[in-house]
Amino acid sequence: MKLDSSVAAVVTGGASGLGEATARALAAQGVKVAIFDMNEERGEQVAKDIGGVFCKVNVTSDAEVDAGFEKARAAHGQERVLVNCAGVGNAAKTAGRDKATGAIKHFPLDAFNMVIQINLVGTFRCIAKSAAGMLTLEPQEDGERGAIVNTASVAAEDGQMGQAAYSASKGGVVGMTLPIARDLMSEGIRVNTILPGIFNTPLMNAAPDNVKAALAASVPFPKRLGDPAEYAKLALAMISNGYFNGEDVRLDGAIRMAPR
Repeated sequence: MKLDSSVAAVVTGGASGLGEATARALAAQGVKVAIFDMNEERGEQVAKDIGGVFCKVNVTSDAEVDAGFEKARAAHGQERVLVNCAGVGNAAKTAGRDKATGAIKHFPLDAFNMVIQINLVGTFRCIAKSAAGMLTLEPQEDGERGAIVNTASVAAEDGQMGQAAYSASKGGVVGMTLPIARDLMSEGIRVNTILPGIFNTPLMNAAPDNVKAALAASVPFPKRLGDPAEYAKLALAMISNGYFNGEDVRLDGAIRMAPR
């Protein structure tokens, strides 16, 4: 797919981190970008910077996702590109003992479900609704109607202690990539997923310097945190390369996560 001003895109989680970098990279190619995010202040600023549109969207809500697509399409037309970066994480052991009291406790099920609803179901909700819209488009010369990029995590394959919910949600994104690509193959819509390692996102920036240094040292090469712009480069490669389909690709400096 040629990325230029004739193409519209939606980036979920586009107000910061990997999503922001991708939104900026798409806009730099002339693409008309709509940002879906909960952070209204930051989202409006990024949208202003790139000449795009901000839509306040909680991806767990059918109504908000529908309204977001309606607003984005009113501004830019039907999107040919969807990049799913919205996501959250938490940490709790499946079951264990409280260090202070010795009391036995387990992973709160509402906390587990929240991560699944945002990271997995929210991603699928946006895919399904965007793909349905893409079906209304005339195919390009090569028969392509659209391209979708999802965000999983290396935790999908080697999750650490406390990451049962996060790993399950991201493993689900990996697991549904090929079936969705096959569902949409006759309609000319490609679907791929990136599994990022440890990236220098706003969440990571909040960590102490010694923690970030230790994490960087754990990466085989290069021994640093990933730059969100590197994620964006891979996302754009997946979108622009018409033979890239049904793939799950790690972007992690060859790291394999230890148990803790």
